[in-house]
Amino acid sequence: MISPELATIGSSGNTGENLSPATLRVDIIADFVCPWSFLGKRRLDDALAAVQGPSEIAWYPFQINPKMPEDGIPLEDYLKAKFKDPATVAPGLAALVEAGRREGIEFRFDRIDRVPNTVDVHRLMQLATESGADTSALADAIYSAFFEFGRDISDHDVLVQLGATVGLEPQKVREALADDTTRRLILARESEVRKTGVSGVPDFLINKRLFVAGAQSTDNLVSIFDRAMFG
Repeated sequence: MISPELATIGSSGNTGENLSPATLRVDIIADFVCPWSFLGKRRLDDALAAVQGPSEIAWYPFQINPKMPEDGIPLEDYLKAKFKDPATVAPGLAALVEAGRREGIEFRFDRIDRVPNTVDVHRLMQLATESGADTSALADAIYSAFFEFGRDISDHDVLVQLGATVGLEPQKVREALADDTTRRLILARESEVRKTGVSGVPDFLINKRLFVAGAQSTDNLVSIFDRAMFG
């Protein structure tokens, strides 16, 4: 069983109100500068492909660096603060690179200059949700842009280009990013998530019944889907 607070995630979104009992609902809590969120997303894709049934996906914002300056910070400074011991930086990144290769991800930390603030990229995902765009494809494009190509995913021109890959009109993207209402919405939704006790990502809430923390293996996710649907 999950807590009543966690059960509220996904209960008032724009999707999933009239799902068939056979539809698998997955609420994803993730951030776009979290490499494990990228890994978790790829494994989720594989698990959903394996079960082959209808599914509904919703994304929930979470900043792993909520105090990140608007213009971000240099990657070197970020890693020093995160890993504490400089001797663990290289092995930690190497482990991520290897894990990424197994999921078809080419982590290129050498191409990343700065770790950005992610509020605006979450705003782009919110616009995609409201517009009925393919949020899974957009998420993959965002992760790839940052982790594989080192692009600044806080830059509005970059976000316009990424939005265009799923059919979002450039003007609508710019208007959404210029409207402070969308910023307040993202921060409010993130606050709701944090109130449930979530403190790290990725996390997955399956059919509002099972809460799964971390980048689980594809096989584990398939087993969890089975429990959520039929257990």
